[in-house]
Amino acid sequence: MNYNKMTVSDAALSGKKVLLRCDFNVPQDKTTGAITSDKRIVASLPTIRYLLEHGAAVIACSHLGKPKGTWKESLTLAPVAQRLSELLGMDVIFAKDIVGEDAKAKAAALQPGQLLLLENLRFDPREEKNDPEFAKALADMAELYVSDAFGTVHRAHASTAGVAAYLPAYAGLLVEKELSVMGKALDDPKRPFVAILGGAKVSDKIGVINNLLEKADTIIIGGGMAYTFLKAQGGEIGTSLLEADRLDYAREMIQKAADRKVRLLLPVDTAIGDTFAADCTRKVVPSMEIPADWMGLDIGPETIKLFSDAVKDAGTVVWNGPMGVFEFPAFAVGTEAIAKALAESGAVTIVGGGDSAAAVEKLGYADRMAHISTGGGASLEFLEGKELPGVACLLDK
Repeated sequence: MNYNKMTVSDAALSGKKVLLRCDFNVPQDKTTGAITSDKRIVASLPTIRYLLEHGAAVIACSHLGKPKGTWKESLTLAPVAQRLSELLGMDVIFAKDIVGEDAKAKAAALQPGQLLLLENLRFDPREEKNDPEFAKALADMAELYVSDAFGTVHRAHASTAGVAAYLPAYAGLLVEKELSVMGKALDDPKRPFVAILGGAKVSDKIGVINNLLEKADTIIIGGGMAYTFLKAQGGEIGTSLLEADRLDYAREMIQKAADRKVRLLLPVDTAIGDTFAADCTRKVVPSMEIPADWMGLDIGPETIKLFSDAVKDAGTVVWNGPMGVFEFPAFAVGTEAIAKALAESGAVTIVGGGDSAAAVEKLGYADRMAHISTGGGASLEFLEGKELPGVACLLDK
């Protein structure tokens, strides 16, 4: 896929109306509806400010939650408009609909330097279906399209891909950074290039492992997915997570790594529990010798040393997925140790979104990483080398 896309700095913005796709899918308090973290809103501010300062009138749009094409008062973007107003220190105009009379009238009256936010895109069932009529109705309000919601670029929806059929489409500053940092890591990494993959399932990472075996010098596998690899090598894994239908795939990947002279590191010891509970009995055993009624829930101390040593000498590290059940404090040790190893390495450190990003934030290492991706699913598909519809639709440089 071509990552070299036109960005807002290539666009003539003065006096233009810009449709800006943001990711305002913020977490909210279930009872009060109050926004519990405004990180995603803050992440969009540089692009919004850039557009406004360069004389554009900005029509921002986003989804929130999963209303599945129906109107849900609990998922209105009104609180986001309020928070945006506070952060920008200016009035944010809010439309009570998406492509209806209110939105059209407010978009038509919008002046350069003003910001309008449309109601939740997913209140309309046509958004997720990438309906051309809905995409055209969005596009009709503006003269340019800017994509700044990296977390949604792996989706071919009306607001992420469809609108680009009707408007010249550019990358916002957030999307531009994701493409340049992650694109460089995959195409021209500073070596040695180490990829750390964790999380529950091998099936979620099949394409990623396959693609990275062509690019990385070392691949580290931890988390629940490691037990399928250990079983594939004849290990006893007790009641640990196992994808029996992926054993042949795991053997293939082990062989492919050997053929390509890629170092593939698996856990050598494992922190196990007698039940899947935060307060279960915990002990450490060799990874290939997990007792029958016990389950692996984290990497052990020898594995932490092995993985951390591999990170120490790296030029580039990409990390996607925790090393254990880090929601349980007793089994968060491995994930914490890997986060610390990345923070202390001199490497270009890139953390894929989702759980690994949450772990790095929670542990206070975020400011010591070169880049934390804003998209979980999108960064995963990026690492797979898949074409992302919301990137492919942007103008090439």
